[in-house]
Parts: sequence; structure tokens; C-alpha cells
Amino acid sequence: MVRKFLSEKRQSGGAGAILLVAALLLLCAESRADSGIYIGGSVGTAGVEIDVNDPNNPVTFDEDDFAWKAFLGYNFDLILLNVAIEGGYVDFGAPGATIVGSDFKVDADGLDAFVVLGFDLGPVGVFAKAGVISWDASVSIDGLSTSDDGTDPAYGIGAKIGLGSFALRVEYELFDIEDTEAVSMISAGLVWTF
Repeated sequence: MVRKFLSEKRQSGGAGAILLVAALLLLCAESRADSGIYIGGSVGTAGVEIDVNDPNNPVTFDEDDFAWKAFLGYNFDLILLNVAIEGGYVDFGAPGATIVGSDFKVDADGLDAFVVLGFDLGPVGVFAKAGVISWDASVSIDGLSTSDDGTDPAYGIGAKIGLGSFALRVEYELFDIEDTEAVSMISAGLVWTF
């Protein structure tokens, strides 16, 4: 009788172990569906803040405009952490305003590259990213314009909701562009993982 009991326990334990392994494999397969090449696009609002340090007439330009971006990346979906490399194009729009009787307008865009770190809590994920942006900008004052370019640090945080191979993504990005107080972007978009 003891022998029969132990035999049944071994058989049920073996079935339990097989079910556990099968569940883990399914979980890994579902997790791996998020790894690989992805493309995406987002729309939102970009804000540009510039302080002109003229002692006789200090001016602050702080305006927003419609912005958009397109990006491509590769996600290494590890067991506990998602690590990705991502690059894209961002158009900050052309915010403008009339300040002290003069028409100011800033038109900027750039190419960026990021390392993205995140983790998923079921279908919801959060992430942070750091990288660089190579930007071009022109500033127009009453029709007279000047342009500049450079490469500066960029950062971001965001969240996503997975829908199979697609994900809805919202994020806030800060671009530490020289001679500005802040260039930022809030956006929402769609990502498709191949």
C-alpha cells in the first residue's frame, strides 16, 4: 500500500512538473513576442523655452506647437528587464509668438538615438531612456533668421500597453539643447514589433 501511494505521488508530481514547465515555456514564448525589431510613430506637443539674457530687455520665449516623431528600434526582451536601442526622427514644429512687438519663431528637428530600459507588469510596461539628439534649428525674428545645429543629451520616461504585436505608448522627453532653457515633448503613439 505504501509502495502504491509513493508511486501515485511520483506520477502526479511528474504531471505537475510537466505542467509547470509547459506554463513557463508559454510565459517565455509570450515574453519573447515583444523582442525583436519594432517601428513606431507618435504625435504630441513640443515646448521650447529660451531666455534672452539682454540686461536692458530680458525676454523669455516659452511656446508650444504640434510635434511628431517616427522611430525604429530593437528590443532585447530579457527575463526581468526590457533593454532596447532606438533611433528616430523628431519634428518639434515651429512655435512662435509676438514678444515686445517682434515676431519670434523657432523651427527645430533632429535625429535621436536612445538606450531604453523598462519592465512589464502584465500588458502594462514602464520605461526610461537616455541618449543623444543631433538637432537643427532656425530662429526667426521679424523675418530675419539664423540657424544653428549641434548634438546634445536627451532623456525620457514613458508607459505602454501591449496589444499583441502592437503597443500604445505615451512618453515625456527632455532634450538638453544648448542655448535653451528647455526643449521637451509629450507624445502618444503606436509601436509595432515584428
